[in-house]
Order: sequence, then C-alpha cells, then structure tokens
Amino acid sequence: MDTSPSTAQFTSNSERILLSSFCALLAVSDTHAQDASAPSYLPQRETVVLEKLTVTGEGETSAYAVERSLSATRTHTPLVDVPQAITVVTRELINDQAMRSLTDLTRYVPGVGIGQGEGNRDTPVMRGNSTTADFFIDGVRDDVQYYRDFYNVERVEILKGPNAMIFGRGGSGGVINRVTKRASPRDRNEVTVSAGSWDQYRGAIDSNQKLSERAAVRFNAMHEDSRSYRDEVTLKRTGLTPTLGLFLSPSTEVHVSYEYFRDERVADRGVSSFNGAPLRTDASTFFGNPHASTSDAETHAVTLSAEHRFGSGSSVRNTFRFGRYDKFYQNVFPGAVNTAGTEVAISAYNNLNERDNWYNQTDVVIPFQTGSLRHELLAGAEIGLQDNVNVRLTGYFPGASGPASVTSVQVPLTSPRTTVPVTFQPSATDANNSTDALTGALYVQDQVWLTPRLQAIGGIRAERFEVDLTNRRNGTEISANDNPISPRAGLVFKARKNVSLYGSYSVSHLPRAGEQLASLTATNRSLDPEEFRNLEVGAKWEVRNDLSLTAALYQLSRSNVAITDPADSTKLILVDGQEAVGLELGFAGRLTPNWSIAGGYALQEGEIETTQSATVVKGARLAQLPRHTFSWWNRYEVSDRLGLGLGVIYRDSFFPSTDNRVKVPSFVRFDAAVFYRINETLRAQLNVENVGDRFYYASAHSNTNITPGSPRAFRLSLTAQF
Repeated sequence: MDTSPSTAQFTSNSERILLSSFCALLAVSDTHAQDASAPSYLPQRETVVLEKLTVTGEGETSAYAVERSLSATRTHTPLVDVPQAITVVTRELINDQAMRSLTDLTRYVPGVGIGQGEGNRDTPVMRGNSTTADFFIDGVRDDVQYYRDFYNVERVEILKGPNAMIFGRGGSGGVINRVTKRASPRDRNEVTVSAGSWDQYRGAIDSNQKLSERAAVRFNAMHEDSRSYRDEVTLKRTGLTPTLGLFLSPSTEVHVSYEYFRDERVADRGVSSFNGAPLRTDASTFFGNPHASTSDAETHAVTLSAEHRFGSGSSVRNTFRFGRYDKFYQNVFPGAVNTAGTEVAISAYNNLNERDNWYNQTDVVIPFQTGSLRHELLAGAEIGLQDNVNVRLTGYFPGASGPASVTSVQVPLTSPRTTVPVTFQPSATDANNSTDALTGALYVQDQVWLTPRLQAIGGIRAERFEVDLTNRRNGTEISANDNPISPRAGLVFKARKNVSLYGSYSVSHLPRAGEQLASLTATNRSLDPEEFRNLEVGAKWEVRNDLSLTAALYQLSRSNVAITDPADSTKLILVDGQEAVGLELGFAGRLTPNWSIAGGYALQEGEIETTQSATVVKGARLAQLPRHTFSWWNRYEVSDRLGLGLGVIYRDSFFPSTDNRVKVPSFVRFDAAVFYRINETLRAQLNVENVGDRFYYASAHSNTNITPGSPRAFRLSLTAQF
C-alpha cells in the first residue's frame, strides 16, 4: 500500500512533517508476531462485565459496544433491558477517533448535535433542545458552562429523552454522563503524545499502580497547547486526576478522587450571515478581536464514593462530590451585516461565573420476590447545595458622545478583524447576582420481571428546589420554591433473550431559575416550572455481546413556556412551547473479529406550537434541528499490526434560530485513520479529519454566530504501554 502521496496534496509544512514521520515509523519498525432474562443483580454477571470493560482497552481491535450501564436505572442493568435510547461511546472509540471534545464525540451519536456555545462552553442539542447544564460525572451533576475533556474518562453515556426520576431537574432532551477511570488492583501504564496541523500538541498519562491486595492508585494527567485553523485562536488546557481505590473486602469498595482542570482559549464566535445564508469567507477569517476574546475556566473537584454489596444481592452506595468552578469569558464578536453587504456590526461583553456545588447521593438496591414476580427495588435520596455568583458587563466602543458611548461599531466586511478600543462596564440590564440553590429529593424505582419475557420499570421522584437570588446592584431579593413530581414508566418485552421491544414515558421539569440559576425574576417567580414529556417506543438487538443494533421512535413535548400576555403586557402566561418527533437508529460493535463499526441515523421533525414573540411564531422549525443526520465509523484490522479507519458524516441543513431566517447548508465529510503497532510496547496512529478538504459550517449559536468547519487536518499520535 502506498502511504506517501504527493506533497501537492497538503496545505502546510506541518502536515507534510506529520505524514513523513508516520511513514518513517512504518519503515523502521521491527517485525513480531448467561441468560438475558435473569435478574440484573446476579453478582457473577456483573463481575464478568466489569472485567471485560477493563481488558478490551488493551486489545488489538477496538471494542465499541458495552452490555450494561449503571446510569440509566442506578442498577447494573443490561442495556437491552433499559426502556430508553442510550448511546455509549467507549474509551476505544474515543482513542480511535482522537476525540478531544464533546464536539468530536457527538459526531457519531444518532440524534445528537452540537451548538457553538459562543466559543466558551459545551452546548449539545438533543431532540430539539439545546443545553449548557445537563452534564453529569459518575451520575452527579456537573452543570457549569465550560469545555470538558476526556483524558480521565472511561466512557461517555448519552441518555436521550428527559428522565428526572434518575437525574433530577432539567435534562429536557436528555443528559450526558461521563464515567471516570478508577483505580484497580492491576499495574498498568500508558503515555500518549500527539501533534497535529496548525501546531496542535498534546500529551497524556494514565498510570495505575497496585499498592497491595486492598489498595491501588491511578493518576491521569493531560496538557495541551494548540493553535487552530482559525486566525489567532489558541487553546491551552491542563488536567490532573489522582484517584485512590480501597478494596476493603470482596464486597466493599471505596474510591476517592481529586480533579484539577483548567481550559484557556480564545472565544471564537465564527462568522455572520447575509441574505439568509452564512458568509462564505476563508475558513480562517476571524470576526471581531481575538486578542480581547478569551475564555478561562478552572475546576477543583473532590469525589468520594463507597459501595457495599450484601450476600443477598442487595447493595448500598453513597457518592459525595464537591466542585468549585471559576469561569470568566470575554468576547468581541460579529452581529448583523448591513443591507448593502459591506459592513458587519461588532459588539462585546464579558461574564464572570463562580460556583460551588455540593452533592450527596445515597442508593439502596434490594432484590426480592413476591410470589412468582422478581423485583429489584431502588430507593434513594439526593441533597445538593449550589452557591453561585454571576456578573456581566457590556462592551462600549468610541462614539460621537465619547470614548465609551456605543455598544456596537461597524467594520468593513472585507476586514472584519478589529482593534477598536472597548471598555467594559455595567449596562442597566446586566446581571450582578448571587444565588443559593438547595435541592432535596427522594426517589423510588421498581424493576419487575412479570414473566420470563416481560419486564416493567416504574419510579417516581419527589423533589424540593429552593432558590434565593440577590441582585447585588440594587439589593433586591427574590425567592422561589418548587416541588416537582417526576414519574417514569416503561415496559420491556423480550422477544428473544437478546432482543427487546420497549415503550416508555418520562417527565422532567425546569424551574424558573433556569439552567444556570440566573433567570429568576419578580415576574416569573410564581410560575410553574417548564415541563418536558417524552413518549418513546423502541427495539434493541444484541446480535452478539460485542455488537448491538437499536431503534427508537419518540415524541417530546415542551409545555409551561412563559410568554407575555397579548391582552396585558404586564403579565406572563404559560403556553405549549414546542414538540419534536423523531426516529433514531444506532449501531456499535464488531461486524467481524477484524471489523468494528459505530454510528447511526436520525430523522427528526420539530416545530413551535404557539406563537411566543414576533420572531418565535407557531409552525416555525426548531433551531439546531437538521431533518436528516447520518454517521458511520469503521475500523478494520488488516493484520496484527496494521489497522485502517474510515468514517463518513452527513448533516442536513438547519436553522440556527427559531425565526428561520438563516439556513446553514448541509454537508458530507469523510474522516480516516491508520493504526500501526510498532512493537509490544509502542503503537502509532494517524488521524485525518475532513479527508476531502470540504468547506462546510460545523456549528452555530445564532444567525450571526456560525463557525466554519476545519479544512483537512492531520494528527499523529504515539502511545506507549508498559
């Protein structure tokens, strides 16, 4: 196979160097050579799965499928028995695609998209609902706005559809849960270094050491220092996570971890639009001022978890997590283009957010039998305290009335980067709030085996959510209390031991304080929370224990949306907000011992149900919701040493806003990879993003904030295991 294309195919010296290095590595390397209807609480079944998850990370071929999840039901339940659409992205798939962000991860997840997030935060879009807060880590809320990394993650679980019975408030379209790496009683060390196009450099360490038969430590660390295909856009981030595992007995484990994570980058909000379409500029062109646009997020978090399993199959588990988050971002960014198409408006603001999260969860699982019915009962409690400070300042530019008198300036479209001085100061509506939020919840769930083929799951969560908000500019204090009741019900019919058909119903609520605890006002404080109801039917087929196929049909309705009363502008009324319906098809695992696949297809429709404003009118299509999306990633092992990867992504056109005035065009993109094992210790990997060097738009935040996708990019990685 000829792996040395002409240098005319490459766009930079760094790309030539990367490919030449990879070819040199190839040249110098030396040669070498249970039954699914049983209750999920059976201990021997659980042990086998946990061991499999550990071992497959070291195999020559990738493992993209998992059999069980704790997150969906808080019990160790086979995914085929969970009445909900779930996509699990394994560590192997994360490594094979060199994923570094949630943007990378969602590309091959059916029915999930990604928003731009104003260049400073993760913003997934699930079933027509964008979110900046529905993130969890080991099942505990992690809701601050920042970019997450996967250096210390074993796998990522995307649970689709609202399910407050398990996760609490929010989760309007679903949640994303990161399952972290834990210390285990087995020595293992891995070091990875990588370099990519546009001076992207990253290194990571994963070291696990057995201290004794009852103790082990694990250390994960990462540092990245990178530039971008976008002019003057840079990224620096560092993560450190030491963990301690105590195996006090075969049935008792304690895990303690600390994480330090910092992400510093230029906040990039892309390009504007004109005449209903994004501006077609060079993919590198920055709009605004990159030197005055920055995002800096720092996290300190401590997690303590303990679990004891009783001989009867019962268990008790407690998880405590404290997180301190400091986030500041500032951006000078594009607005609308003038009618002549010659100038673009530039505006600016900054935002400070400081938050302390304290959460404690306790789960008790009790299997029992009533007559011929087998049960697995979950009873749990959660308490959380969040202290939050939020300060926003508006950017003012020189104007006729003085050096800081106007909130936007016009710059030529031919030269949209600007160094016009900007002064940040409070406007009349800028926030300066402190918020205390207290959450208390009790929940109970029963998984019942009605017959060997028919299972039922039902549960309910009673939650108390109290918010006290203080406006620090004028001393105004606002309080609100909500008591949402969130049910969940599902039926699972096992057509065969590895095939299930299911139906489910679930509800979630979003209080008026909003995702980020900053939306409470004297006007909306007494209104009921927004409500999200999900109806879903689906099918799951475990073709083998390493290959799964899934299908889901859903209807997701959003109600209790507050709008201004058309008959009285001083009042708010609640109306039905939106509805989304869709079909999701997913696949993951091995087609053959040498061929691994992951991906899926989604068909989604969604519209506004009631006119809510002059720009949000009944019948409008939901923002960020392409009608068709498709992805398919393949890895094929040519030999014991050589593997090839190929992926394709299709995303239909979509509207960045519910006003439907701008349409982002559809695109098809191909990715590729080459994997090579140099010897027993060292392996090399070359990833190529956007093989065809296609111009496309990757994400959007609004009609005037649309990010062009990356041109062809190369990333070379070397990994040593010892």
